[in-house]
Amino acid sequence: MGELGLHPPRHRVAPRAVAWWTLRGVIGGAAPIAAGLIVFTFVESWRAWLGPLLVALAVIIVAHAAVVPTWRYRVHRWEATDDAVYALSGWFVREWRVAPLSRVQTVDATRGPLQRLLGLATVTVTTASASGPVQLVALPDAEATEVAAALTATVNRTAGDAT
Repeated sequence: MGELGLHPPRHRVAPRAVAWWTLRGVIGGAAPIAAGLIVFTFVESWRAWLGPLLVALAVIIVAHAAVVPTWRYRVHRWEATDDAVYALSGWFVREWRVAPLSRVQTVDATRGPLQRLLGLATVTVTTASASGPVQLVALPDAEATEVAAALTATVNRTAGDAT
């Protein structure tokens, strides 16, 4: 076993994370645009102000999709050692999380529909921390499975009270 040391995580998330974050942003922005277009079509008295509002919203969605996913990819990092799980995330606000394995309660791998489409998964490491779980987002699916299995095996061998 290595020594628990604070250091930046070594591994990048999968490059496909950029596509995942882009699709999530575009899909999330499509609903208000679609609703606005329906109202624009049927409520003539709202067209004067709703049209410019929809254009502004579309510009914001496109700008977000063009900038934020790549920015997040440059920041997001993760690492799992015999002693701890490290995660660095964010884009404006950076969050660096470290969970000692002696405190881990559960390890889960999840795959939403877009993640499955892109061959990605998220590993969630839950502790008793009030700050919530540590998430290793946008890992390649096979790697996420391996990481979850390895962490589970290591946690089972690690002395500690997991609280």
